Amino acid sequence: MFGRDAVARTFDTPGFRGMTFYEVHARSIINKVPDKSRMPFRATINPYRGCGHACVYCFARNTHSYLDLDTGLDFNSKIIVKVNAGELAWKELALPRWAGEHIAMGTNVDPYQRAEGRYRLMPGIIRALTAAGNPFSILTKGTLVLRDLDLLERAAQVTTVGLNVSVGFIDAELSASVEPGTPSPQRRLDVCAATTDRGLRCGVLMGPVLPHLSDSPDQLDRTVRQIAQAGAASVTPIVLHLRPGAREWYLAWLAENHPDLVGRYRQLYGSGAYAPKHYQQQISAAVSELARKYGVGRADPYGARRITRPAPPADTGPHASAGSLSKLASPTSAIGEQLTLM
Repeated sequence: MFGRDAVARTFDTPGFRGMTFYEVHARSIINKVPDKSRMPFRATINPYRGCGHACVYCFARNTHSYLDLDTGLDFNSKIIVKVNAGELAWKELALPRWAGEHIAMGTNVDPYQRAEGRYRLMPGIIRALTAAGNPFSILTKGTLVLRDLDLLERAAQVTTVGLNVSVGFIDAELSASVEPGTPSPQRRLDVCAATTDRGLRCGVLMGPVLPHLSDSPDQLDRTVRQIAQAGAASVTPIVLHLRPGAREWYLAWLAENHPDLVGRYRQLYGSGAYAPKHYQQQISAAVSELARKYGVGRADPYGARRITRPAPPADTGPHASAGSLSKLASPTSAIGEQLTLM
């Protein structure tokens, strides 16, 4: 399953009980996105595989099957840690053939999941990107990103940095059930506010919108209103995807917690991964109207500003619903279109 140098570790602390971390030395860290992909970026960095957020709906679950691990509990509790991620980032960004393309993070699993608090891989990656002046974006549900605001602020002085938090709904009880390892929706919005307060633009990926659970007019209104109050620069809604791996896990959760909805989901999704286009467009239109109503991206309580690009700082060493959704994304950030953590 892993190379011979892989080390399996467990930690007897409340946040990590029942989890195993497989420390591996990756051969490379910058992943090329296939040309046929519709994603608006061509490269990614994923320092982890598997995710302690344990989001029932996470589309990345199926990638664990490539490692002969299951897409359910193994995905939540068996985390692959690429311990040399920062070192590889420095090396690969310096290669003559590297063209300085935008690098997206958070496109598979969250780089600021709980494991990052112990392994601290992101500071090295951010420093490498800053030294190279390489544009990048981060999408996260994790509050650990606040630890690295100084580094992100420094990076934004020399290159384009896109930051988004993922908040699909603000119902704390629903969140605790369907995404049990994540910080609460309010804490994630607090991350947006704190980031904005530092002068860094932060958008919100409002996803996933869960049919019949978080899509009523009142729920959408309350969610967008609180996103606006957090000073978000943009809001991009995306409806739940039910791809293989996630589909089985989510429908099992639905049958246990909301059995009355199973038939309605099967009718809505059929055997496919996506809700009907008209439903996605309905959600997109509703959120777009609410964003205008509450002034998302137009004003915020902190007077957010775009950071300009003066000379690079001295301390850059290695130790220092689809369809019309793109209309709502920040034009300076590719991260708004990342179909991630869904």
